[in-house]
Amino acid sequence: MEAPAVESEGRPRRARTGKRFRPAGRLLRGLMRIAAVVVLLPLVLTLLYIPSFVHPVSTLMLGDLATLRGYERRWVPLEAMGDNVVHAVMMSEDGQFCSHPGIDFGELKAVIDEALSGERTRGASTIPMQTVKNLFLWPGRSFIRKALEAPLAVYLDIVMPKRRIMEIYLNIAEWGPGIYGAEAAARHYFGQSARDLSRRQAALLAVTLPNPYERNPARPSAGLRRIASVIEARARRAGGYVGCLG
Repeated sequence: MEAPAVESEGRPRRARTGKRFRPAGRLLRGLMRIAAVVVLLPLVLTLLYIPSFVHPVSTLMLGDLATLRGYERRWVPLEAMGDNVVHAVMMSEDGQFCSHPGIDFGELKAVIDEALSGERTRGASTIPMQTVKNLFLWPGRSFIRKALEAPLAVYLDIVMPKRRIMEIYLNIAEWGPGIYGAEAAARHYFGQSARDLSRRQAALLAVTLPNPYERNPARPSAGLRRIASVIEARARRAGGYVGCLG
């Protein structure tokens, strides 16, 4: 008489255990699906952004829209920007843009060596890295963001022509609160089109990019003017460094 009682008591116990873990399994599967979307979405969007008639927006621009602040951006093809601003930004942000595969490993090694020796580190972000950050990721320093940024930059460099990468970057880069792209920045700070900027003005715009909230190219500090002079000289001698943009 006791055996059936043990058997009948065991069955509900196993059933309750299964029910207890079923919601956790569904949650895990849901999180895995979300993670798959997060990973795959940039890969798909990158392919959709290759055609020149597509004008991508950055995550910061979407944030401005979501908070009802709005933004100023005038999309301009690369050939309509003029050489001055294109060359200045490249020589300021990523002088090896035409030769590296999305990541400048030489610059990255130098930054790692500086960190290991206790020196203050500088940024090693390339234009492809900054482009994928602006398109798909979030601002601020984070190991997680960098871990996502690096492979996405390599992928971007593989599937998208260098010229198109530069065109997108120069149309989504932030040049101040609500100001995106070289054309909007040129008109906001200097009252003229990017194509008409002088070498000096283009260099001042370029050196503003690392900190557009504290640097004003229309009212540069003495330090900003010194940096702009260096970039202006480099842009004059860009030569083969900008060959991939021809």
